[in-house]
Amino acid sequence: MKTIYCYFFILLLCQLPIYAQSEAFADQWEFVGIAVEEPGYTIWGTSPIMGDDGKVHLFVARWPCELRVDPGWRTHSEIAHYVGESPEGPFVFSDVALKGTGEDNWDEFGAHNPAVHKVDDLYVLLYIGNDGIEKHPSNQCIGMAVSSSLNGPWERVGEDGLILAPPQNEKYWNYKAGNGVNNPAFLQHPDGGFFLYFKSEKARMGLAVSENLEGPYVQMPFPVTVNDRNIEDGYAFMYKGKFALLTTDNHGMIEQGGGLLWTSEDGIHFDTYEKGFHHINDYTEFEMSDIAIHYGPTGRSYAKFERPQLLLIDGEPVYLYVPSGSNIYGGDCTVSYTLKFNSK
Repeated sequence: MKTIYCYFFILLLCQLPIYAQSEAFADQWEFVGIAVEEPGYTIWGTSPIMGDDGKVHLFVARWPCELRVDPGWRTHSEIAHYVGESPEGPFVFSDVALKGTGEDNWDEFGAHNPAVHKVDDLYVLLYIGNDGIEKHPSNQCIGMAVSSSLNGPWERVGEDGLILAPPQNEKYWNYKAGNGVNNPAFLQHPDGGFFLYFKSEKARMGLAVSENLEGPYVQMPFPVTVNDRNIEDGYAFMYKGKFALLTTDNHGMIEQGGGLLWTSEDGIHFDTYEKGFHHINDYTEFEMSDIAIHYGPTGRSYAKFERPQLLLIDGEPVYLYVPSGSNIYGGDCTVSYTLKFNSK
C-alpha cells in the first residue's frame, strides 16, 4: 500500500508547473515603512545604490499627482534623486537627475523607471523615454546616462543616450512590439561584458548583450523568460551562484499581484521560478477600506507592489524598494515602500 501512495505522490509532483516549491525568498521580507513620500508628486520606480559617502541614494520616477498616474507617467515623469543616512531613511530630496529632453528626439518625454548601478568608477543610470503619446507605448526605448558622481551632472552616452530600441529584424520575437522595449534591468556579467534585460512583446523579458558599457547592445532573437502571463519590472542580480530576475507576477504565474524570483544557470534561459514577494497585506496590517487607490482596480482584496528594486551590499540583497498604486496610509499621492531582507 505504501508503494502505491508513493507512486501517486510522485505522479502528482510530475504534473506541477516548473517553479521552485519553497517560498523562502518571499517569506524573508520584513516591512519597514515608507521609502519616499513627496507632497504633490506621484512616486514610482525607486532604484537604490550605496554611495561612496556611506549614504543610500535613491533614484525615483515622479510626476505631479494632480495628473492621473496614467497617462501622467508617459508625458511628465522625471527622475529625482533622494538621499538617506541609512537604507531605512528618512530620504530627503536632493535634485532632479534626468528629465525628458523636450526636443524632437527619442526621449522627448517621460524619463521613467530608473535603474542605477556603479561600474568601476562610473555611475550608470538607465531609464526609458518616448517621443510622443500619440505613438505610445510602441515608441518606448531604453537610454543610459553616466556620471562620476551620484550628484551629477548626468551625461547621456553616445549622441543622444539611446542604447536599445525595438529590433528591425522581422524574425525577432518582438519585431514591431506593441510596447517597444522598456523597464531596463542591468547586470555586469561575472565573466565580463554587460547584460541588459528588458520587457517587450506580450510582457515577456528579453536580453541584449554588450562587451562595452555604452554599447552597442545586441538583442537576443528570443525572450528569456517562459511566462505565459504578464510579468514586468525585472531587477537583475546574482543570487546563490545563479543569475536572478525579480519581477512582478501580474496575472498569477504563482499568485496574481505578487512577485517572482526567476533563476538561470546562464542568464539566458529563465525557466525556474519561485515566489519573490507577497502582497503588501502579507507584510503589514491595514484595512483595505482605508487605503487610497491611485492606480489599479478597486474592489480587490489585496494591495500590490510594483517595480521591485534591490539594494545589494557585498553582492547580497538587503533591502527592497517598491512603489504601489495603493497608498496604504490613505494619502493624496502614491509613495514607495521599504522592506528588509532577513536571510535565513
